[in-house]
Amino acid sequence: MRTYMAKPGEIARDWYVVDAAGLTLGRLATRIAIVLRGKHKPQFTPHVDAGDFVVVVNADKIELSGEKLDTKKYYRYSGFPGGLKTTVARTLRASNPDRMLREAVKGMLPKNRLSSQLLTKLKVYAGNEHPHAAQKPAALPEV
Repeated sequence: MRTYMAKPGEIARDWYVVDAAGLTLGRLATRIAIVLRGKHKPQFTPHVDAGDFVVVVNADKIELSGEKLDTKKYYRYSGFPGGLKTTVARTLRASNPDRMLREAVKGMLPKNRLSSQLLTKLKVYAGNEHPHAAQKPAALPEV
């Protein structure tokens, strides 16, 4: 029996939608990272983008466990001396709710060139509406 290697041209991509209202950030991010990589499919190949598209709605209603809403900090650096900015999770969720989920998923993906390609398949929206209804997204599978 020979080992199967998926080729980029023969991969069928599905669309999934998940409502993030009331879900925990880390648990949701792991499910999304698995689907983006394609690890839920039998033809998973580590060096090929075999994953599916994920649409997340209601990102502004995502939950954090414990006191992380007031203690968890997000950093961004401008590249200049003294350019390190910190933001608490509560203010980040109010101003830019999709960044919390994007950074959580990004940290769970491999640290190579494939990571940026996988992140383009993640679509995060703060509200309940999304413009991807034409793709007929299904519910996110349990992994």
